[in-house]
Amino acid sequence: MSPSQRLRQIALAIILTWGWQRAVVAMAAGALSVLALAPFNLFPVLFVTFPVLIWLIDGAGAGRYGGVPAAALTGYWFGLGYFVPGLYWIGYAFFVEADTFAWLTPFAVLGLPAYLSIFTAIGFALARLLWSKNATRVLALAASLTISEWLRGHALTGFPWNTFGYALSEPLPLAQTASLIGLWGVTFLTIAIFASPATLIDRTPDRRLQWRVPAAAVALLLVMSIFGAIRLSLHPTTIVSGAKLRLMQPNLQQDEKFNYAAKPEVMKKYLALSDRASGPQSTGVRDATILIWPESAFPFFLTREADAMAQIADLLPKGTVLVTGSVRAPDVPRGTPITRAYNSIYVIDHDGSVLAVYDKLHLVPFGEFLPYQSLMEKLGFEQLTRVRGGFIPGTVRHALPVAGAPPALPLICYEAIFPDEVAARNERPGWIVNLTNDGWFGISTGPYQHLEQSRMRAIELGLPLVRSANTGISAVIDPVGRTVASLGLGLEGILDANLPAAIPPTVYARVGDVPAIMLVAVAVLLAVRRRRQTPALIAPPPQRPESFDNRSPTVDRLHAGSPFCTGCERWRCIAKFLRNVSQ
Repeated sequence: MSPSQRLRQIALAIILTWGWQRAVVAMAAGALSVLALAPFNLFPVLFVTFPVLIWLIDGAGAGRYGGVPAAALTGYWFGLGYFVPGLYWIGYAFFVEADTFAWLTPFAVLGLPAYLSIFTAIGFALARLLWSKNATRVLALAASLTISEWLRGHALTGFPWNTFGYALSEPLPLAQTASLIGLWGVTFLTIAIFASPATLIDRTPDRRLQWRVPAAAVALLLVMSIFGAIRLSLHPTTIVSGAKLRLMQPNLQQDEKFNYAAKPEVMKKYLALSDRASGPQSTGVRDATILIWPESAFPFFLTREADAMAQIADLLPKGTVLVTGSVRAPDVPRGTPITRAYNSIYVIDHDGSVLAVYDKLHLVPFGEFLPYQSLMEKLGFEQLTRVRGGFIPGTVRHALPVAGAPPALPLICYEAIFPDEVAARNERPGWIVNLTNDGWFGISTGPYQHLEQSRMRAIELGLPLVRSANTGISAVIDPVGRTVASLGLGLEGILDANLPAAIPPTVYARVGDVPAIMLVAVAVLLAVRRRRQTPALIAPPPQRPESFDNRSPTVDRLHAGSPFCTGCERWRCIAKFLRNVSQ
């Protein structure tokens, strides 16, 4: 049996699956697709898993209403298979205060994927509405899933974590395409490229034509690689003169970070680490002009603790500023009970004065606030940070002035996974400062995924990224995504580096998601045009010889959705199938 015949048999077996078998195939494809993400970065696995999606939707045509509900259910199972192993690490956060939250772990580990899978179901249903029996169905799937992924990134505050486009964030040359079309454009190309081998089973007059679509996909990958390599060569890492960075990674456990009684030990550790010599010639913090501490660094309101501010002033030499995360109390008279707070970034001068403040805009659902906060609290629920009333969102994202360096674009924690929020075009900062606390998620794949997604923002905007994390991974990344320096996960230490210089604004920084919208729009128009030219996918039952049993569900599924059926009578379709299987 030739390889093409074997592939056709595999495809037919997938097309004809139904019931629990269909769910298993879809979930397995989703689970294997996670290997394309950090820290594995095995993106070629998508050449195996994404064609399966095409064949599953091919077979969905046997269902009612044009196969749309069947396709949606298939998409839901794929999403569940993709999101459960991709987001399992969220469960770690519920063991920080296990006596209070551990019982919620199954709901988080399964509940969030169950919700996110609704969006992949929407994508599959939309794809089925645009479906045809030729290669255009690859574009239909790419456009539909890109639309549903965009919805996932925006609906109910959004959660675009592990969007399919991140599969091409490594190797670095492939990721450079994001500077042109952003994450959503790369997502479209990722789906279209890796789903293309599905067309190898299509019937064509000339077998050589079957290879056109996969060959075009491989050629596109090659073009992306060449473009990326050229871009990397044109933008070597340059530095901002006089800007010396020192990132402090304390590796504190979460129970220490939120325990006020640990204040003396926390401050002692921060001060000692920040002034630690990094080598024989090092003079500690005096080597740096910018000292950076991670998100929510203190178990207290920093600016309301005079002794802590005095210790920071004693630490910082003249000409050095501190950029640090901290919870910030709202502006109320002293003595007023504080029930809510901001998650903020402070820029503090060597004399202890606050130079600038940024308040986090995009809060984490169930981590920093609860939907319908008042009602949920009355029912006895509270978010992981246990701030009564939830954190207060900031009002505007603005560049932070940092002495001795260009203005910085501040991003706290998972704000860095939202490309459209980062691409502020009314002011051009010189770098991105991302303070985060991935200590919630232990030693897992989560922090690696977070770093990879943050790095994509640097590539999209042409801005260097400086990332300070409590437990890691802290890193300094140049504007094309090269890692200049990093400190690994679960380590305590300091990281000294120069601040990379920004490059001119990228295409994406100038025009945003316009190229991605155009890609999706063209694909939808092509799919609609081809769909209108194609006879209905569900043909009425024709007359057939008595020797064939038309009641078989296998027969119905084969005839209704298979690319092997080209409008022939149903009994001929069966004969064709049996002939292929027997070869």
